Amino acid sequence: TADKFCGVSFLMKRDFSQVLREFLKDNRMTQIAFARAIGADKDQVSRWLKGQSAPNYWEIQKMSTVFDISADYFLGLSESY
Repeated sequence: TADKFCGVSFLMKRDFSQVLREFLKDNRMTQIAFARAIGADKDQVSRWLKGQSAPNYWEIQKMSTVFDISADYFLGLSESY
């Protein structure tokens, strides 16, 4: 979807819940294992998967560091990691 931020349009290919669902499936990882790996609460990860909330900057940074994947992937800006 196209959004505007400070008058600049940008395109997000996928929302975070889609990205996370794909990542967990591809890596055969449970929500609990993912939560433990990044130091998050399993209920928070569940809310992310349901699209009820989204991770903050620090959480995205932690995911990128722990899994050695570009933040662009978790932000839905890149299709591959």
